[in-house]
Amino acid sequence: MTDIDRRRVQFGGRLRVLRDERGLSGRDLADLLGWPPSKISKLETGRQLATDSDVTAWCQAADAPDQVAAELLDALVDLRVEYATWRRKLASGYRDRQEEAATDEQAAKRIRAVDFGVVPGLVQIPDYARRVLHLHADLQGLDTDIEAAVAARMARQTVLYDTTKTIEILVAEAGLRYPVAPPDVMAAQLDRLASLIGMSSIRFGVLPLDRAMPYMPMHGYWLLDDVALVEHITAEVRIVDADEVAIYHKLTDRLWNVAAEGEDARAILAATAGALRVPGA
Repeated sequence: MTDIDRRRVQFGGRLRVLRDERGLSGRDLADLLGWPPSKISKLETGRQLATDSDVTAWCQAADAPDQVAAELLDALVDLRVEYATWRRKLASGYRDRQEEAATDEQAAKRIRAVDFGVVPGLVQIPDYARRVLHLHADLQGLDTDIEAAVAARMARQTVLYDTTKTIEILVAEAGLRYPVAPPDVMAAQLDRLASLIGMSSIRFGVLPLDRAMPYMPMHGYWLLDDVALVEHITAEVRIVDADEVAIYHKLTDRLWNVAAEGEDARAILAATAGALRVPGA
Protein backbone atom coordinates (compact mmCIF):
# COMPACT_ATOMS: atom_id res chain seq x y z
CA MET A 1 0.00 0.00 0.00
CA THR A 2 1.37 3.39 -1.00
CA ASP A 3 1.46 6.43 1.27
CA ILE A 4 -1.44 8.04 -0.59
CA ASP A 5 -3.48 4.82 -0.24
CA ARG A 6 -2.90 4.80 3.51
CA ARG A 7 -3.95 8.42 3.78
CA ARG A 8 -7.15 7.73 1.83
CA VAL A 9 -7.97 4.82 4.15
CA GLN A 10 -7.34 7.05 7.18
CA PHE A 11 -9.59 9.75 5.73
CA GLY A 12 -12.33 7.18 5.15
CA GLY A 13 -11.90 6.03 8.75
CA ARG A 14 -12.59 9.57 9.96
CA LEU A 15 -15.84 9.60 8.00
CA ARG A 16 -16.81 6.25 9.48
CA VAL A 17 -16.19 7.55 13.03
CA LEU A 18 -18.56 10.46 12.38
CA ARG A 19 -21.24 8.03 11.18
CA ASP A 20 -20.75 5.73 14.18
CA GLU A 21 -20.91 8.64 16.62
CA ARG A 22 -24.25 9.65 15.12
CA GLY A 23 -25.51 6.06 15.62
CA LEU A 24 -26.13 5.52 11.92
CA SER A 25 -25.57 2.35 9.96
CA GLY A 26 -24.12 2.59 6.48
CA ARG A 27 -27.55 1.97 4.99
CA ASP A 28 -29.13 4.59 7.26
CA LEU A 29 -26.66 7.22 6.06
CA ALA A 30 -27.10 6.16 2.44
CA ASP A 31 -30.87 6.59 2.77
CA LEU A 32 -30.45 10.02 4.35
CA LEU A 33 -28.16 11.19 1.57
CA GLY A 34 -29.92 9.42 -1.29
CA TRP A 35 -26.75 7.50 -2.16
CA PRO A 36 -26.30 3.81 -2.96
CA PRO A 37 -24.95 1.92 0.09
CA SER A 38 -21.92 0.91 -1.97
CA LYS A 39 -20.80 4.54 -2.08
CA ILE A 40 -20.72 4.71 1.72
CA SER A 41 -18.55 1.60 1.80
CA LYS A 42 -16.17 2.89 -0.88
CA LEU A 43 -15.71 6.25 0.84
CA GLU A 44 -15.10 4.69 4.25
CA THR A 45 -12.55 2.17 2.96
CA GLY A 46 -10.70 4.71 0.80
CA ARG A 47 -11.55 2.95 -2.47
CA GLN A 48 -13.26 6.16 -3.60
CA LEU A 49 -12.12 9.69 -2.75
CA ALA A 50 -14.88 11.98 -1.55
CA THR A 51 -15.68 15.28 -3.24
CA ASP A 52 -16.17 18.53 -1.32
CA SER A 53 -19.94 18.14 -1.63
CA ASP A 54 -19.73 14.53 -0.38
CA VAL A 55 -17.90 15.64 2.76
CA THR A 56 -20.27 18.56 3.37
CA ALA A 57 -23.32 16.35 3.00
CA TRP A 58 -21.80 13.63 5.21
CA CYS A 59 -20.96 16.10 7.97
CA GLN A 60 -24.43 17.63 7.87
CA ALA A 61 -26.10 14.21 8.09
CA ALA A 62 -23.82 13.24 10.98
CA ASP A 63 -24.33 16.59 12.79
CA ALA A 64 -20.58 17.14 12.82
CA PRO A 65 -19.33 20.50 14.17
CA ASP A 66 -18.38 23.12 11.58
CA GLN A 67 -14.74 22.91 12.70
CA VAL A 68 -14.63 19.16 11.98
CA ALA A 69 -16.14 19.72 8.54
CA ALA A 70 -13.56 22.42 7.80
CA GLU A 71 -10.70 20.15 8.90
CA LEU A 72 -11.94 17.34 6.67
CA LEU A 73 -12.22 19.66 3.67
CA ASP A 74 -8.67 20.89 4.26
CA ALA A 75 -7.45 17.28 4.50
CA LEU A 76 -9.26 16.51 1.26
CA VAL A 77 -7.31 19.21 -0.57
CA ASP A 78 -4.05 17.58 0.51
CA LEU A 79 -5.29 14.15 -0.55
CA ARG A 80 -6.02 15.30 -4.07
CA VAL A 81 -2.37 16.07 -4.71
CA GLU A 82 0.41 13.75 -3.61
CA TYR A 83 3.80 15.47 -3.64
CA ALA A 84 6.73 13.11 -3.28
CA THR A 85 10.32 14.35 -3.45
CA TRP A 86 12.62 12.29 -5.63
CA ARG A 87 14.84 11.50 -2.66
CA ARG A 88 11.87 9.94 -0.87
CA LYS A 89 10.44 8.40 -4.01
CA LEU A 90 13.75 6.81 -5.00
CA ALA A 91 14.86 5.77 -1.52
CA SER A 92 14.75 2.11 -2.56
CA GLY A 93 16.17 2.74 -6.03
CA TYR A 94 15.12 3.56 -9.57
CA ARG A 95 14.07 -0.01 -10.37
CA ASP A 96 11.29 0.08 -7.79
CA ARG A 97 9.98 3.32 -9.30
CA GLN A 98 9.97 1.71 -12.75
CA GLU A 99 8.13 -1.33 -11.44
CA GLU A 100 5.59 0.93 -9.75
CA ALA A 101 5.06 2.69 -13.08
CA ALA A 102 4.60 -0.66 -14.81
CA THR A 103 1.90 -1.64 -12.30
CA ASP A 104 0.06 1.65 -12.83
CA GLU A 105 0.27 1.32 -16.62
CA GLN A 106 -0.95 -2.27 -16.63
CA ALA A 107 -3.97 -1.22 -14.56
CA ALA A 108 -4.83 1.79 -16.73
CA LYS A 109 -7.19 1.60 -19.66
CA ARG A 110 -5.95 4.87 -21.16
CA ILE A 111 -2.38 6.15 -21.13
CA ARG A 112 -1.52 9.62 -22.45
CA ALA A 113 2.14 10.65 -22.29
CA VAL A 114 3.09 14.22 -23.21
CA ASP A 115 6.73 15.37 -23.08
CA PHE A 116 8.44 18.52 -24.27
CA GLY A 117 12.11 17.98 -23.42
CA VAL A 118 12.67 14.24 -23.55
CA VAL A 119 11.36 11.10 -25.24
CA PRO A 120 8.75 9.50 -22.92
CA GLY A 121 10.17 6.61 -20.91
CA LEU A 122 7.65 4.13 -22.27
CA VAL A 123 9.23 4.34 -25.74
CA GLN A 124 12.90 4.90 -24.88
CA ILE A 125 15.62 2.54 -26.11
CA PRO A 126 18.08 1.17 -23.51
CA ASP A 127 21.03 3.48 -24.27
CA TYR A 128 18.82 6.56 -24.30
CA ALA A 129 17.10 5.50 -21.05
CA ARG A 130 20.48 4.84 -19.43
CA ARG A 131 21.64 8.37 -20.26
CA VAL A 132 18.40 9.96 -19.00
CA LEU A 133 18.56 8.06 -15.71
CA HIS A 134 22.26 8.89 -15.22
CA LEU A 135 21.54 12.59 -15.72
CA HIS A 136 18.67 12.43 -13.22
CA ALA A 137 20.68 10.52 -10.63
CA ASP A 138 23.64 12.87 -10.96
CA LEU A 139 21.47 15.96 -10.39
CA GLN A 140 19.73 14.40 -7.40
CA GLY A 141 23.03 13.20 -5.93
CA LEU A 142 21.97 9.56 -6.00
CA ASP A 143 24.28 6.58 -6.45
CA THR A 144 21.82 3.91 -7.40
CA ASP A 145 20.70 0.96 -9.55
CA ILE A 146 20.73 2.43 -13.04
CA GLU A 147 21.21 -0.85 -14.93
CA ALA A 148 18.40 -2.56 -13.05
CA ALA A 149 16.22 0.48 -13.70
CA VAL A 150 16.96 0.38 -17.44
CA ALA A 151 15.94 -3.29 -17.55
CA ALA A 152 12.74 -2.51 -15.65
CA ARG A 153 11.97 0.40 -17.97
CA MET A 154 12.35 -1.87 -20.98
CA ALA A 155 10.07 -4.47 -19.34
CA ARG A 156 7.40 -1.78 -18.99
CA GLN A 157 7.15 -1.57 -22.76
CA THR A 158 5.17 -4.81 -23.07
CA VAL A 159 2.11 -2.66 -22.36
CA LEU A 160 2.56 -1.03 -25.77
CA TYR A 161 1.30 -4.20 -27.43
CA ASP A 162 -1.85 -4.50 -25.32
CA THR A 163 -4.61 -3.78 -27.83
CA THR A 164 -7.21 -3.46 -25.05
CA LYS A 165 -5.65 -0.15 -24.01
CA THR A 166 -5.65 3.30 -25.56
CA ILE A 167 -2.07 4.59 -25.61
CA GLU A 168 -1.02 8.04 -26.82
CA ILE A 169 2.59 9.21 -27.09
CA LEU A 170 3.03 12.91 -27.84
CA VAL A 171 6.48 14.49 -27.87
CA ALA A 172 7.67 17.94 -28.89
CA GLU A 173 10.11 18.25 -31.78
CA ALA A 174 12.32 20.27 -29.42
CA GLY A 175 12.59 17.20 -27.20
CA LEU A 176 13.75 15.13 -30.18
CA ARG A 177 16.41 17.66 -31.12
CA TYR A 178 17.86 18.08 -27.66
CA PRO A 179 21.05 15.93 -27.61
CA VAL A 180 20.34 13.92 -24.47
CA ALA A 181 22.68 11.20 -25.76
CA PRO A 182 25.43 10.83 -28.41
CA PRO A 183 24.36 11.10 -32.09
CA ASP A 184 24.33 7.35 -32.75
CA VAL A 185 22.05 6.78 -29.77
CA MET A 186 19.80 9.66 -30.80
CA ALA A 187 19.56 8.20 -34.33
CA ALA A 188 18.57 4.81 -32.94
CA GLN A 189 16.01 6.45 -30.66
CA LEU A 190 14.45 8.33 -33.56
CA ASP A 191 14.27 5.08 -35.51
CA ARG A 192 12.45 3.50 -32.58
CA LEU A 193 9.90 6.31 -32.62
CA ALA A 194 9.39 5.90 -36.35
CA SER A 195 8.52 2.25 -35.74
CA LEU A 196 5.55 3.35 -33.62
CA ILE A 197 3.86 5.02 -36.58
CA GLY A 198 1.14 2.78 -37.90
CA MET A 199 0.94 0.54 -34.82
CA SER A 200 -2.75 -0.16 -34.16
CA SER A 201 -2.34 0.02 -30.38
CA ILE A 202 -0.54 3.39 -30.28
CA ARG A 203 -1.24 6.93 -31.37
CA PHE A 204 2.06 8.72 -31.89
CA GLY A 205 2.52 12.38 -32.65
CA VAL A 206 5.11 15.16 -32.75
CA LEU A 207 4.53 18.80 -31.81
CA PRO A 208 6.35 20.74 -34.56
CA LEU A 209 8.69 23.57 -33.65
CA ASP A 210 7.10 25.96 -36.14
CA ARG A 211 3.50 25.42 -35.08
CA ALA A 212 1.66 27.60 -32.54
CA MET A 213 0.76 25.74 -29.38
CA PRO A 214 -2.71 26.07 -27.79
CA TYR A 215 -1.03 26.78 -24.45
CA MET A 216 2.46 27.58 -23.21
CA PRO A 217 4.06 24.20 -22.32
CA MET A 218 5.39 24.39 -18.76
CA HIS A 219 6.28 20.74 -18.27
CA GLY A 220 5.55 17.25 -19.50
CA TYR A 221 2.98 15.04 -17.86
CA TRP A 222 1.30 11.65 -17.99
CA LEU A 223 -2.36 10.76 -17.72
CA LEU A 224 -3.33 7.30 -16.50
CA ASP A 225 -7.13 7.22 -16.74
CA ASP A 226 -8.19 9.79 -14.12
CA VAL A 227 -4.77 10.43 -12.59
CA ALA A 228 -2.25 13.05 -13.74
CA LEU A 229 1.46 12.57 -13.04
CA VAL A 230 3.77 15.56 -13.26
CA GLU A 231 7.53 15.30 -12.83
CA HIS A 232 9.24 18.37 -11.39
CA ILE A 233 12.98 18.78 -11.00
CA THR A 234 12.89 17.78 -7.33
CA ALA A 235 9.65 15.83 -7.01
CA GLU A 236 6.80 13.94 -8.63
CA VAL A 237 3.23 15.16 -8.21
CA ARG A 238 0.25 12.80 -8.45
CA ILE A 239 -3.04 14.62 -9.04
CA VAL A 240 -6.41 12.92 -8.58
CA ASP A 241 -8.70 15.95 -8.30
CA ALA A 242 -11.27 15.42 -11.07
CA ASP A 243 -11.42 19.08 -12.13
CA GLU A 244 -7.63 19.40 -12.37
CA VAL A 245 -7.23 16.12 -14.24
CA ALA A 246 -9.94 17.22 -16.66
CA ILE A 247 -7.87 20.29 -17.52
CA TYR A 248 -4.89 18.08 -18.37
CA HIS A 249 -7.10 15.98 -20.64
CA LYS A 250 -8.48 19.15 -22.24
CA LEU A 251 -4.98 20.45 -22.92
CA THR A 252 -3.92 17.09 -24.37
CA ASP A 253 -6.87 17.12 -26.77
CA ARG A 254 -5.84 20.59 -27.93
CA LEU A 255 -2.22 19.54 -28.37
CA TRP A 256 -3.29 16.66 -30.58
CA ASN A 257 -5.16 19.16 -32.76
CA VAL A 258 -1.81 20.76 -33.73
CA ALA A 259 0.35 17.61 -33.66
CA ALA A 260 1.95 15.99 -36.69
CA GLU A 261 0.94 12.36 -37.13
CA GLY A 262 1.52 9.61 -39.67
CA GLU A 263 3.74 10.60 -42.58
CA ASP A 264 4.04 14.16 -41.29
CA ALA A 265 5.51 12.85 -38.03
CA ARG A 266 7.76 10.49 -39.96
CA ALA A 267 9.09 13.42 -41.99
CA ILE A 268 10.01 15.32 -38.82
CA LEU A 269 11.80 12.27 -37.42
CA ALA A 270 13.68 11.80 -40.68
CA ALA A 271 14.73 15.45 -40.84
CA THR A 272 15.88 15.34 -37.22
CA ALA A 273 17.88 12.17 -37.87
CA GLY A 274 19.38 13.72 -40.99
CA ALA A 275 20.74 16.64 -38.99
CA LEU A 276 22.70 14.32 -36.70
CA ARG A 277 26.38 13.74 -37.21
CA VAL A 278 26.67 10.03 -36.50
CA PRO A 279 30.28 8.77 -36.12
CA GLY A 280 31.23 6.52 -39.01
CA ALA A 281 28.17 7.45 -41.05
